[in-house]
Amino acid sequence: MHLTLYLALSALSGMVIAVMVVANTLLGQATTMGVSLIINHTIGLVLLSAILLVGRKRPAIRGPGKPAPWYLYFNGLFGVAILNINYVTIISIGASLAMAAAVFGQAASSLIFDLTGWMGIKKRTLNPTKVVSLAVCALGIVIMAQSGEGGSFKVGYILLSALAGVLTMTQMILNSTFAVYKGPIRAAQQNFIGGLGAGLLFYLLRQREETIEAIGKIPTISPLLLVTGGLLAVFVVVTTSYVVVKIPAVYSALLLSAFQVLMSLVIDTFFFDAFALPLLLGALLMLFGMGGNLYSDTTRA
Repeated sequence: MHLTLYLALSALSGMVIAVMVVANTLLGQATTMGVSLIINHTIGLVLLSAILLVGRKRPAIRGPGKPAPWYLYFNGLFGVAILNINYVTIISIGASLAMAAAVFGQAASSLIFDLTGWMGIKKRTLNPTKVVSLAVCALGIVIMAQSGEGGSFKVGYILLSALAGVLTMTQMILNSTFAVYKGPIRAAQQNFIGGLGAGLLFYLLRQREETIEAIGKIPTISPLLLVTGGLLAVFVVVTTSYVVVKIPAVYSALLLSAFQVLMSLVIDTFFFDAFALPLLLGALLMLFGMGGNLYSDTTRA
């Protein structure tokens, strides 16, 4: 039952990530990417701090409060890079192709984590069934990468999106490890503190005038657009903190990625009047391949 719940949460998180990334990009276009990051992290930090304040007497919310390795406190720095890369790639190659490229980065890095046991992830082995299943997933990723206008590859942006996928998976695993020491809510709060601090420092030093000017545009922006990215980010960070250490990282990555792509297809189809069949076929192949992995695990258990 727990496995089913964790898998469902991973799938839901993937769909939420797709909406969140598009919302962040739209907010970045209305202001700047720096202001988008600052707004999202401020909203997330306020919400998480309120949850911790109200639930301070509940152990599940307060967390164990154990001492954690120093580097886990800086996990939020990944968010600055991820948000900026997503902004650039979605504008350049579209939400669907950007998500598809990120899929590769997430899946490849998660497989490395599983096989090596790196960053505290439980070390796992491959068997022939898993190799075939992962090959099916890889085929799905290759098919998704064939999408794009005129079938042309924009290699630089695709590589950037893949890097965003690697950084995203790394951040999720680090945050899950941090949650073991501090609890998911407090770990997420620290994630937002680090991201907000890094964002303020970076944008006010590098793009001071542009950032200040964009902040003045905030009153003219839809309140829904202002809060969507931050609220969804809280859901994703807290949920993945629970899930990533409970199931193989490759399962989490493939579910996140497949449903991320499926939701981005829905967004592109209904809001941007664009549809890419390779992305749909690739996502379905990924889910089929992951089913083979699950079958392999259950028959060996």
